Amino acid sequence: MNRRRYLQAIGVGGTASVAGCLGDTGTQNASAALDGPLTLAAATTAHDSGLLDVLAAGFEDTFGVTVRSLARGSSGALRTARDGDCDVVLVHARSLEDGFLRSGHGVNRRSLMVNDFLVVGPDDDPAAAAGHDPVQAFSAIADAEAAFFSRGDGSGTHVRERAIWNEAGVDPGGSWYQETGQGMGNTLVAASETGAYLLTDRGTFANVDTDGLTALVDRGIEDPPALLRNEYAVIPTNPGRHATAYSLSMAFVGYLTGPGQAHISEFRVGGERAFRPLARQASPDFEQYVPSDWTPPET
Repeated sequence: MNRRRYLQAIGVGGTASVAGCLGDTGTQNASAALDGPLTLAAATTAHDSGLLDVLAAGFEDTFGVTVRSLARGSSGALRTARDGDCDVVLVHARSLEDGFLRSGHGVNRRSLMVNDFLVVGPDDDPAAAAGHDPVQAFSAIADAEAAFFSRGDGSGTHVRERAIWNEAGVDPGGSWYQETGQGMGNTLVAASETGAYLLTDRGTFANVDTDGLTALVDRGIEDPPALLRNEYAVIPTNPGRHATAYSLSMAFVGYLTGPGQAHISEFRVGGERAFRPLARQASPDFEQYVPSDWTPPET
């Protein structure tokens, strides 16, 4: 897979091809409720890594419909659903997802896949952040007042970055700390051009040309610590709130948590694994469907 070169204005991406009609008449009748298109608001990291194109194309081929994907930060994707402007979201910010579910804007959340966050920075590492845990690395960057680029857009990556700063006891600010307000690919390119540190996901870092940047804190995709663990979920917009393509949304959920799991497992960037599938679990956690602090009502 070719690595991507990003301009400074990416906002919308995704597929537009329409697959052929499904086979026999019975299948066509059964799929009448699955007329497209499906509008998906997805985290920019899923798009920028290249995985979203693979999953959307597979769904299109299977169901004979079009997927219109909008690449947004997780907060932007959830806002799109709240406004009734998409049928389903693919996001990676559990704290934001919890509020979305609790307020009744989304239903039937399913855990989909996981990868990890990396702290990356210039090859010469002027803040000496390499080899530390993420909290220590952030503290070292702040102490050195080394250039740090934040997405600053309410994305899942931005939410996690703020959590690490909070653990470090640092309220970042000043000329060394800059918010780009852009997606992951664009922010990586900007950091590469200026020699800044940042937090990024593994998939996008592998798939974007970032000359001069090195992964300084990398605990691996198989079992990253909690602060670096990056879980994605798929959530349909509540059809009780908005007129959505709900049947098609649930077909998409079924595809991603069924056949799509093989595509996630097989997906590679530069020969390296970028995500691990999560949906197939012998003992699934009930909490994946509801806010993480949900408790049953007293009886």
